Amino acid sequence: MTQPLSDAALCAAPLPRAPGFAARSAAIIAAAHILLPSLEAGHRIETAQLSEAMTQAFGGTDAQGAWDWKSAYDACEAAQILFLDKYSAALSGRCAPSELTLIERVAALLPTHTRRSEASQALQQFSTPAGLAFVAATAAGLNRDDRLLEPSAGTGMLAIHAKLPQARITLNELAETRAELLRLLFPQARVSAHDAASIDDYLPAAIRPTVVLMNPPFSAVAHVDRTMRDAAMRHIQSALARLEPGGRLVAITGASCAPSASTWRGPFTRLQEQGRVVFTAAINGKVYAKHGTTIETRLTVIDKLPAEDPGVFVESAGKAPDTATLLQWVLDAVPPRSPITPAPVVALPVTACAMPVRITTSTPPSVASSVPDMTTVELAYETVDWTPPADRLGEGIYEPYALQSLRIEGARPHPTPLVQSAAMASVAPPKPSYCPHLPASLVTDGILSDAQIESVIYAGEAHSGHLSGTWKVDETCDVVTAAADEAEGAVRFRRGWFLGDGTGAGKGRQVAAIILDNWLKGRRRAVWLSVSDRLLEDAQRDWTALGQERLLVSPLSRYRQGTAIRLDEGVLFTTYATLRSQERGARKSRVDQIVDWLGADFDGVIVFDEAHAMANAAGGKGERGDVAPSQQGRAGLRLQHALPNARIVYVSATGATTVQNLAYAQRLGLWGGEDFPFATRGEFVGAIENGGVAAMEVLARDLKALGLYAARSLSFDGVEYAMLEHRLSPEQTRIYDSYASAFEVIHNNLDAALEAAGVTSATHGTLNRQAKAAAKSAYQGMLQRFFNHLITSMQTPSVIESITGDLDAGHAAVVQIVSTGEALQERRLAEIPADEWQDVSVDITPRDYV
Repeated sequence: MTQPLSDAALCAAPLPRAPGFAARSAAIIAAAHILLPSLEAGHRIETAQLSEAMTQAFGGTDAQGAWDWKSAYDACEAAQILFLDKYSAALSGRCAPSELTLIERVAALLPTHTRRSEASQALQQFSTPAGLAFVAATAAGLNRDDRLLEPSAGTGMLAIHAKLPQARITLNELAETRAELLRLLFPQARVSAHDAASIDDYLPAAIRPTVVLMNPPFSAVAHVDRTMRDAAMRHIQSALARLEPGGRLVAITGASCAPSASTWRGPFTRLQEQGRVVFTAAINGKVYAKHGTTIETRLTVIDKLPAEDPGVFVESAGKAPDTATLLQWVLDAVPPRSPITPAPVVALPVTACAMPVRITTSTPPSVASSVPDMTTVELAYETVDWTPPADRLGEGIYEPYALQSLRIEGARPHPTPLVQSAAMASVAPPKPSYCPHLPASLVTDGILSDAQIESVIYAGEAHSGHLSGTWKVDETCDVVTAAADEAEGAVRFRRGWFLGDGTGAGKGRQVAAIILDNWLKGRRRAVWLSVSDRLLEDAQRDWTALGQERLLVSPLSRYRQGTAIRLDEGVLFTTYATLRSQERGARKSRVDQIVDWLGADFDGVIVFDEAHAMANAAGGKGERGDVAPSQQGRAGLRLQHALPNARIVYVSATGATTVQNLAYAQRLGLWGGEDFPFATRGEFVGAIENGGVAAMEVLARDLKALGLYAARSLSFDGVEYAMLEHRLSPEQTRIYDSYASAFEVIHNNLDAALEAAGVTSATHGTLNRQAKAAAKSAYQGMLQRFFNHLITSMQTPSVIESITGDLDAGHAAVVQIVSTGEALQERRLAEIPADEWQDVSVDITPRDYV
């Protein structure tokens, strides 16, 4: 039933599985055939009978290691699939409630899954119960013309209901044995073994499903050894991207993954820009009891038609106590399918077979015709002579920015005017000779401005050379000493580059472009350090903006300290706080963990974003004496010392508040060699401090003249400021007064509470000053936080109205969030028991303070 694949599609086909998996899956099928007569006769299958069937099929017992109970349960599910396939005609002739009753009677004959393997636990391999699978298929409205995709197919409990109307089937399952099992159970289907969280990136372009049935892992991601709350949403988004416009996606997720939940409102709002949620209902945990868990689940139906208002969601049908109730809700509330409007298919060039990673954009299939050309070219530019203007520079602090030493044909200027300081404008960078490799569309379409492309060129130019001198690094990577050129173990440090642009110049996109240039030159590993895990999404956004796969930017936090980083290639994102984690017993430090992944001869890119976070890397003098080096500054230096050939990029709009805090920028060659006339860092610091601010300006200018530094900022010429006033409504005034009165009662009775608690006494005064101060401080802090939230919420309608007006006028709105509530979220997560981690839902609102 599968269609012939093009050459490009064959390039993306999965590699053959090892013979051992095929033999194991064949034995599971054999055991299923042994069990099938009992199901046909309506006899209950006990554990002993199941064990006997497995021993017969595998030629040995579980005690001998011939099989495990996970495989035994797979055999039970395979037997159900064989039964449903054999009696499909008789079953499909009944009404839906009657068919569901018969299917669940057959499922009840099989033993309960009481034993779990480590693999099934880690990958959350809980197959869909037969009854729930039937309800999901009913919600999908399958017909014989459909093309079905099941991204996490397991043993095929969902897919068997698509086989009945003879729809064309594509199945995907990451577990090798189960993938082989699917090939035997569904011989006419196309079976692959990819990570379903990125299924849209792996499947050949010719596969265009009209229906997706899926039961993804709720909080497990392949090759990640910790729970990931958004795992199910990742699977849904990738599958929805592959679905044909007008198609239907039916997903079984954790109960908390609902549009009405505050945690998921944002992701579902973004999802509804592509597909609208037409039905959702929670399901009682007992439905899954036979499969070894009682976690509550949810059935969600999504049609791939953009919602009129992405922020408005269909109301949940409630919580179904059983599958019969859920089926009736589906029959009553799920709307008919919409017509399919096939999206144009963009075939990959045959040469893509030679690329280990497919370079594509994240543009949805429905607009595939707008995918930019990803043809990679060696960027051509011409160098020019620059001389200061004859009439000298202006008297202002800033001068308009323009390329000085090169011209890039076809490049567009920055979307908003840039400026640079007068001191920086007085010199030009050297004429470069480095030629970066970038997709042509990034230049011609203006995705990268001329100033941003200039950064890629000068970063590559700086990285093409090494600092003068040779050095030896001790085992701790803390101490670096000069060494003779011929000394054993002596190394040379590759020169680094500093990006000092201000907000609005697009530092993140420039960093992503530098990494992409090296990526296309074959350096397929990179490290991106920043100050917060929250900036991971920003890094992924900038990487995606260049047409690359978002998930190639992977957080280090997925890998526990001391474990190997299981990435063949990619951009590893981490924070300075994580980097400074020291060695703990047998577990290596985070620095060593990264070095082991990159390799000692690594010559790819390491980006120190917000590099000023490594301030005080070498210690210094303070008002109260010597100041010890900062731990994350030392960690940053260790990483640079351990990988002398790495291409270092420092990124910060405020590189250092004092010259002492530049110790982390070792790769600029400011001291210790012939590049600058300072033998030691101490001499450099002393000379610059004596020169004051003027010396720092001269330093920045000289670094630019050497091609090691760039610092541009947005021009604020013509910017106007206006206050946005929000007038409290009578209802808001009443709410505020009510809360103020309530807190006044608390305040008036606080002394009495302290006396009742024995902290104070009417006759002896304060008995415990520390407790009294703590109580008063806690009250005042809580008071301020509560009313801060309250006032902010009251102002929000006016802010939204103002933003809406600005957007309608064609302006862009930038909203600064001062507090994200992360600390409160961390406290709430810490209070959740471990047995609830698979389905986490927390509420972070001012109610906490009340």
